[in-house]
Amino acid sequence: MRKVWVLAAVGALACNAWAQESVDWETIGRIRWEATRNSQVMETVRVMTDVLGPRLTNSPNMRRAEAWAKETLEKWGLANVHLEGFPFGRGWTFSRCVVAMTTPTEAMLLAFPKAWSPGTNGRRSGEVVRVSLESEGDLEQQKGKLAGKIVLLDKAADSKPPEEPLFKRYKEEDLEELEQFPIRPPREEEWRRLARKEWVFGRKRAEFLAAEGVIATVEVSSRDGGPVRVMGTSAHRPGFPEGVPALVMAAEHYNRLVRLVEKGEKVELTVEVDAGFVDGDPKAYNVIAEIPGTDLKEQVVMAGAHFDSWPTGTGATDNAASCAVVMEAARILQSLGVKPRRTIRIALWNSEEQGLNGSRSYVCQHFACWEPKEKPLEDLPESLEYGERTLVRKKDFDKLAAYFNLDFGAGAIRGIYTQENLAVKPIFSAWLAAVEDLGAKTVSVRSVGGTDHLSFDRVGLPGFQFIQDGLDYMTRTHHTHLDTYDRLQREDLVKNSAILATFLYQAAMREKPLPRKPTPLESSGPR
Repeated sequence: MRKVWVLAAVGALACNAWAQESVDWETIGRIRWEATRNSQVMETVRVMTDVLGPRLTNSPNMRRAEAWAKETLEKWGLANVHLEGFPFGRGWTFSRCVVAMTTPTEAMLLAFPKAWSPGTNGRRSGEVVRVSLESEGDLEQQKGKLAGKIVLLDKAADSKPPEEPLFKRYKEEDLEELEQFPIRPPREEEWRRLARKEWVFGRKRAEFLAAEGVIATVEVSSRDGGPVRVMGTSAHRPGFPEGVPALVMAAEHYNRLVRLVEKGEKVELTVEVDAGFVDGDPKAYNVIAEIPGTDLKEQVVMAGAHFDSWPTGTGATDNAASCAVVMEAARILQSLGVKPRRTIRIALWNSEEQGLNGSRSYVCQHFACWEPKEKPLEDLPESLEYGERTLVRKKDFDKLAAYFNLDFGAGAIRGIYTQENLAVKPIFSAWLAAVEDLGAKTVSVRSVGGTDHLSFDRVGLPGFQFIQDGLDYMTRTHHTHLDTYDRLQREDLVKNSAILATFLYQAAMREKPLPRKPTPLESSGPR
């Protein structure tokens, strides 16, 4: 009985907090009108994808995109629009990739180069071999055997009939399940350990392949059914070996090659990859813009999405759509002439795909950093460094009222994750009541990872990611050549713009900043 009474009391307190949270229904109505009647979100995302194209960090396309975003935000009347740089490394570009089988028969094969792999310097032909290179022992075993070869690095993909629909939205029972808090063991350190091991060995393998005179390597796409899912190498980092041309091939085409080789057929391919590194300015740049605050202007409410993408598709669902929504939310508030108490700041992050580098650098510069007590023994990317660290707060640490992130595809917002911050649950519930008819009502206290809100959350700042419908993000578009404008749903992006603008306005106007979780003081592991 006592337990029931305590739960009831907690529920009553939550309802009371919800009832006390002020919601400006009139302004939210104006936001809704502008978002639905005068939306520019689809035109914005069209330019990002169809005109500017894929936006690999420090590529020529990204430089054009940075300039375009700055010019557009200035034209809309936002203040303090600027590019904010951080160390990154080399750019890269590619314009052509042709892979053809010439023996035992002729066939065109669908493949793309990994970002930051070198080109072939013209057409190259070679025999195909299937070799596993997953350890230093494998490298030693293959030494002297691979010159002039095209190396298949993976086993054939295990193609199965799809178990889930290609296109999916959350059902009510799915959203109810998200409201439950599961107790799971932390897995971040396990992931970092494996990623560190892979990074260190990847460097040795790249050096080995180049020294052995391999023409190219080919890996299988991790998606079958058509999509070619491609990411990149680590050769953007100064001093990391370029290796050899590294291709990823459609699963069905790759499997054919493996079957032929394993049956003893002689297989030959011709490969032509026109790709190259872009040196010059080693900095990457975040795009920043503001709507100035009034009486609480020193405090900041932020929203952001990552601007960079991989080079095969045009980065529509990952993550131009979210960038367009962030820009549109700012445009809506600016066009309405709102006078927020706190400054509203938006950010289009760069180099999220290589380890949240843009947001991590920004947070470190302005708010707080986990600084190592000792220099790491290996030249690891910052996201993979480990060892004891100390949290160092910067001058603006207490000025961030909230950060909201979009990066789970282009599906409709259905609610928000609190990152285990229980104190914000009734606040978000009150705000969502104003947009519930747009399909957003769920507040999940779970923590989620994988994108830029983590840069804020890891140092104790209130950073949040929205819950979004999956659509065909994980089945078809995520990091694939099918990630294009055609996969976007206009209604979802219009709704998302209204919801994000509502959250920004409410956070900027409330009497107090959003409550924070306890701030960690020391770290014995990675951050």
